[in-house]
Amino acid sequence: MIELKQITKIYGNKKKRTTALSGLNLKVEKGEIFGVIGHSGAGKSTLIRCINLLERPSEGEVWVGGIELTGLGKRELQQQRRKIGMIFQHFNLLSSATVYDNVAFPLTLIGTPKNQIRKKVDELLSLVGLEDHRSKYPAQLSGGQKQRVGIARALASDPDVLLCDEATSALDPQTTDSILKLLLDINRRFGLTILLITHEMHVIQSICDRVAVIHEGGIVEEGPVTEVFLKPQHTVTREFINRDASGAEGEEGLRLAASVPRPTWAKLVRITFLGAKTYESVLSQVVRETGVHFAILQGTISTIKDVPYGKLTVSFEGDSGQVEQTLALLKERELDVEVIG
Repeated sequence: MIELKQITKIYGNKKKRTTALSGLNLKVEKGEIFGVIGHSGAGKSTLIRCINLLERPSEGEVWVGGIELTGLGKRELQQQRRKIGMIFQHFNLLSSATVYDNVAFPLTLIGTPKNQIRKKVDELLSLVGLEDHRSKYPAQLSGGQKQRVGIARALASDPDVLLCDEATSALDPQTTDSILKLLLDINRRFGLTILLITHEMHVIQSICDRVAVIHEGGIVEEGPVTEVFLKPQHTVTREFINRDASGAEGEEGLRLAASVPRPTWAKLVRITFLGAKTYESVLSQVVRETGVHFAILQGTISTIKDVPYGKLTVSFEGDSGQVEQTLALLKERELDVEVIG
């Protein structure tokens, strides 16, 4: 649905040039929710604005729905942009227009008949839960309500793609979760392709199918969220995961646990459970079989989108052969086992 080929974006002139994106390649499949995460200044906003050519790349090709946007004239590009909705961090609503008129605005611009506009806006306000706020102005709305207006407006032209530019970063955690649930519902209900950029791993973990990590204008890691989240390869990816509050506390807890004196034959192991195995008694079954003693030093259970996962940091104590047998049996049961000390 979306494909970026060798995208480079350079700002400035010969005397002072800043490269925001450098030879970036990215592919988003139809109907998926794809997340791009990166630090401030990594190139996230430039990337998303290049997709609808609000920023024209210095080099490379932008393809959306099988059409190369970078090769289109002005009129053809305007037509294709109607198939790409966009929601913004700071909402970008018309302050002097009502909720109804904000949602109707894209349709008014293209001369849609009033009766069709009324029908469409009514449907969208119902979808985002704002049917009782149609006559209010943006100043009378909460941040979450403003973003719901932004989402309804972005959907007014029946787009195939929805771009989300830090759509939840101005919201509190509870409101963020409600907006993410709404985006997930829209994706499932309409099969809409959603690409969102964020600096929050929680957003990626909650609704995305795949994720790309952007750093210094390039993609440094990419893959299914479960794979990238549970087995991060790049330093930047690990930073994002460990920056999460629970991750920071977990790292400190692990450091303290590792400092406790243990027998020389003990092994410190991180075990990752995914899916239904998260709730199965795999560990207790295996240690009963091998006779190894163990202590759980740290543990978490959570979800990645709809998939449960668990992480345990365990100290195994016993005969070295028995410990190795324990690790082998855990791996046979399709658990991810990593010796960390």
